[in-house]
Amino acid sequence: MKATYIDYKDTNSFSKTLLAYLENDPQLTPFAGNRPTLEGFGRQIQAKAGKTNRKVLVEALREQYAAVDAHPDVTGNINALLDERTFTVTTGHQLNIFTGPLYFIFKIATAIRLAQDLKAEFPDYRFVPVYWMATEDHDFAEINHTQLHGKRITWETTAVSATGRMSTESMEATVREYQGFLGLSDNSTKLAQLIEAAYLGHNNLADATRHLVNALFGAHGLVIIDADKPALKKLMAPIIEQDVVGEHSHRTITQASSELKQLGFAAQVHAREINFFYLTDTYRERIVKSAADHYEVLHQPLSFNGATLKTEVMQHPERFSPNVVMRPLYQELILPNLAYIGGGAEIGYWLQLKRCFDHYGVDFPILVPRNSAMITDDNMAVKVLRLDLTFKSIFKTNEELKKEYVRRHTRHRLALNDEWMELSSIFSKLQLRAHKIDPSLGPSVSAVKARLKKALNRLEKKLLKADKRNHQDALIQIDRIKEKLFPGGALQERSENFGLLYVKYGDKLIQELIHYFRPLDFQFTIIY
Repeated sequence: MKATYIDYKDTNSFSKTLLAYLENDPQLTPFAGNRPTLEGFGRQIQAKAGKTNRKVLVEALREQYAAVDAHPDVTGNINALLDERTFTVTTGHQLNIFTGPLYFIFKIATAIRLAQDLKAEFPDYRFVPVYWMATEDHDFAEINHTQLHGKRITWETTAVSATGRMSTESMEATVREYQGFLGLSDNSTKLAQLIEAAYLGHNNLADATRHLVNALFGAHGLVIIDADKPALKKLMAPIIEQDVVGEHSHRTITQASSELKQLGFAAQVHAREINFFYLTDTYRERIVKSAADHYEVLHQPLSFNGATLKTEVMQHPERFSPNVVMRPLYQELILPNLAYIGGGAEIGYWLQLKRCFDHYGVDFPILVPRNSAMITDDNMAVKVLRLDLTFKSIFKTNEELKKEYVRRHTRHRLALNDEWMELSSIFSKLQLRAHKIDPSLGPSVSAVKARLKKALNRLEKKLLKADKRNHQDALIQIDRIKEKLFPGGALQERSENFGLLYVKYGDKLIQELIHYFRPLDFQFTIIY
């Protein structure tokens, strides 16, 4: 496999906020921490040292891996987290079935490669890639499906509580449907067996996801954490109590969001007055303040006053589940983390959170956009080159590509620029003559000129359209290439699952991603 790289801005696929962050826009400086550079990581290492309860963290991880067939590098990384010279680089994602879209595995590959690059730069330290499973998320509709070769595969069941706690008992039909798309080969058999062992061999979605991700990435030392655990939540308990009562996250995040909006950057998330849910095995519902010193759990016969709420937090911190704006704080509190690796939208909402981190005295991580990529092959590369296209130009629209192709390959002159220059010269003379006769005739001449310009534009489009028929085969090929590389008109990584690529490349797929990704170069990667 080979790779080429293009600037993110040339893909026309990423947000204004992300591009501004990559370009180090000074307007975003107050909302971000250290820059995603080697110098920034040097500063982050010094800032983060000695601020993590490593004993509790490692005990929790060892418990979670007790029944996991962990690679020696994973076990070594977990044990190394007891050492103050070991740090993490973390990515997180929901528990999409079968890993969901490609960017799920791109995130993890970015974290692994970044850990390797940091080790090369700072050999006296150890860097552990971490995948944070969003086991407490309850938006089942976002994770209950995946797409293989344009075909949507959905797990149809009733959502209960947090997705990580959901039973996988009803997944067999979904697993069989997924396996049916994989075909017959050594790689397809291997993946089919892995999927079956993950989802039909475990009782809940968190354990199933851990099994699958560990099998794919364990050889690269990836540590997987499920933070929906009492011992870890206990570390967060003082902040939970302060924030529910004091509404500090709401105040700080709302202020930052307002300032970002004034600078022209859209808010990705909105903080509530209380940014925690009450979590049990059967429901995850918002906590709201309904009156002075009175708190209720929505849709449940459960309420607290200030004193009983404090008692509940201290005795049962695992029942308090952070929402999207408080989960990052929880993550950074319990991990010796240097960087968070996320997609464009995630980078956008993390920028809204720094004031909240500052309020609670928790170090804000370096924000590293995940590597974004397109995976194809030599055959597609040849088709692109035969049409005089490039991997940069294919990010243009179908219509733009077709126009450019026809203009390059036509045997006729389709542009009417020269004719318009001649007509403009004539109209300049007419304008002067009309002005001499009557100055008020000037607008009439200009109106005739404008109508003629529109007529010539229409004629030029008709000439181009007529000549397209002479290149019909090539234009059909352009449409096919675009649909193959941009299924549904969007980036491949945002819809397609990794399954068929794994069938084609096997374990080499993950290895090549890690090899070709360059986390701190900030370029779109095309692997072929």
